[in-house]
Amino acid sequence: MKWLILFHVLGAAVWAGGHLILSLGFLPKALRLQNPEIILDFEKQYERIGLPALLIQVITGIWMALIYVPFSEWGSLTTAHNVYLWTKFGLLAGTLTLAVHARFFILPKLTAEKLPALAFHIVLTTVLAVFFVITGLSFRLSFF
Repeated sequence: MKWLILFHVLGAAVWAGGHLILSLGFLPKALRLQNPEIILDFEKQYERIGLPALLIQVITGIWMALIYVPFSEWGSLTTAHNVYLWTKFGLLAGTLTLAVHARFFILPKLTAEKLPALAFHIVLTTVLAVFFVITGLSFRLSFF
């Protein structure tokens, strides 16, 4: 169990941290200079570690969920763990929806004029990543 938590937290650190760096460090400069290459260059580098980090989180998250909440109880919202589990699934669905939309509809045709649409995706994905961390802490420590 300790290894699952370790890999899950490392994945969360890479995923949330990378998006915070993108949102707070690279995005403002790209918007100010109207230069989409700043974002595209970051994405090329980050994608190699960010996507595997998200995959590690999904795998370890489901594995830990099966430990904390038996699969037969996943349909119920009777305990805090069940609520946290479904909150995480909702955050994951939102993250994947934003990622697919950005990958197939925004990034291929990214121009300076379309930077605000990408900025919306980046900021929202970052917010979801931070809520992933908060929900994960809550799952383990009854934080909220």
